[in-house]
Amino acid sequence: MENVNTNQETNNNNLKEVTIYTDGSCLGNPGKGGYCAILFYKEHKKVLSAGYKLTTNNRMELLAVITALSALKMPCRVNLFSDSKYVIDGITKWIASWKKRNWKNVQNVDLWKQLSEITSKHMITWNWVKGHDNDIYNNECDEFARKAAQGEDLLQDEGYRNTV
Repeated sequence: MENVNTNQETNNNNLKEVTIYTDGSCLGNPGKGGYCAILFYKEHKKVLSAGYKLTTNNRMELLAVITALSALKMPCRVNLFSDSKYVIDGITKWIASWKKRNWKNVQNVDLWKQLSEITSKHMITWNWVKGHDNDIYNNECDEFARKAAQGEDLLQDEGYRNTV
């Protein structure tokens, strides 16, 4: 498991500690997609999930993280787990150079900008976990994300639609 801490401006030891697991799924790529985020705070567990008519797996991976972090009502210390190297490497290694280049040639720029904004509010430790392995919550996220993609009343991914 890879573990990367992004030292955000928020550096307060009194922050609430939240654990988040995220995953995205796409039936075809592009195709119907879904995401899931599971948030844990003390004894509470909250599952967030939605499906989309036409999108990509990378967009669903990003949207899972954005949705989870957006659900937090105040700055928090977050332990975030994802099986997406695209998300983990993007936010911890690549995003600074993307910003310097004014987002030139960056796919999913709409979502990367949202993620950049929302991460600045929290202290986040980014953890990569191997997908489809023995991590119970990663597997649970995967199941919810796939079910969301197979659901009815799927949403329109306007950001994806605007790029095709």
